[in-house]
Amino acid sequence: MELTVGGVPVAEYVLTPTLDHTLSPRPYLHPVRTFGGVIITDAEPEDHRWHLGLSLAMQDVNGTNLWGGRTYVRGQGYTWLDDHGTITHEGFESPGVQRLSWRDSDGKVLLDERRTITTSLVDSRSWQLSLGWELTAPGERVVLGSPATNGRPDGAGYGGCFLRLAPGPAHVTAGSLSGEAEVNGCSEPTVVWRSAQFEVTVTGADRWFVRTGIYPGLCAAWAFEEVRVIEAGQTWAGQFSMVVSDVQ
Repeated sequence: MELTVGGVPVAEYVLTPTLDHTLSPRPYLHPVRTFGGVIITDAEPEDHRWHLGLSLAMQDVNGTNLWGGRTYVRGQGYTWLDDHGTITHEGFESPGVQRLSWRDSDGKVLLDERRTITTSLVDSRSWQLSLGWELTAPGERVVLGSPATNGRPDGAGYGGCFLRLAPGPAHVTAGSLSGEAEVNGCSEPTVVWRSAQFEVTVTGADRWFVRTGIYPGLCAAWAFEEVRVIEAGQTWAGQFSMVVSDVQ
């Protein structure tokens, strides 16, 4: 599905990807482009094939890996397990309002999701994408966790709304904070990622997970240090927004 702003194609939304189950298949946005045509995202890179442009993904959803790749196991480290689930497209309520199911490896529904994706014009060199979610636990309490909540040190609290960015040198800032070491784990309202060809300004996180060294990525982290719990029958909602700009 193509997303446009002012008639200009800016992103492709892959609703039903054909992927190996170890990548935890899920809808994702890629490629995402600037008005000038610069691609800002990456998908299935060699270093982490389960990184899929912009997507919602969690490493631990009641024991199901909905991130992809190896699972971080307390006391063991990263381990290949047969625990990969899927996030499936279930249809549209209306244009821009999508229904999805978060499923375990047997297909059981863990979470129902209502997702909204909207685009808008900012100025002649910039546009904005907003991704909103409403996650409902239909049958039982759901606990969302990360490698950090499962014992991994060094600020590995990833999982949530994750943006795998295009390769190349870049600099990340958040308020007065600068660089991965300072920005990772921060609670600043806005983070700016700037490369030679594009700039991305993101909002919508309690805590940010950031990588610029081993790979380029930004994540509005849902369980950076503590698990997030959605009680049975309850709904948790949030929204991530990013402004994509050409660099002049």
